[in-house]
Amino acid sequence: MPYLQLEVTRSYSVDDKKRLAAAMSETYARMMSVDIRRISVAIRELGEGGLWRIPELGDEPTPVSLLMLDIRRGRPAELRMQVAKALCQHCIDILGLQENRLNVEFTQHDGDEMYHPALGGYSPDWKPGEA
Repeated sequence: MPYLQLEVTRSYSVDDKKRLAAAMSETYARMMSVDIRRISVAIRELGEGGLWRIPELGDEPTPVSLLMLDIRRGRPAELRMQVAKALCQHCIDILGLQENRLNVEFTQHDGDEMYHPALGGYSPDWKPGEA
């Protein structure tokens, strides 16, 4: 944890997905002050027709993308919004996703809900000023 999960409705090259994973990891680590080794990135290619939203009342369902961020509890809402915007920008720049067809959802967890055997066990709870 953190676990950054992007669901998309088309396929992308391995190189583009690797670039996106690197950019998202670096941005998240820097902005959220977390050890980059704790970050996992999933890019789920659901395929055509795999994810829909109705953008306006009366509209037909439209293909969309969704970025779900499982993170440690405690970050201020403003910081989460800045991170969401930065990660969305990577999705736009690297994969060509449309900003108005991309949503971000956060799920916040306590540190002891994230186990990293290679990093000594449970994640510590987040504290302001953490480096």
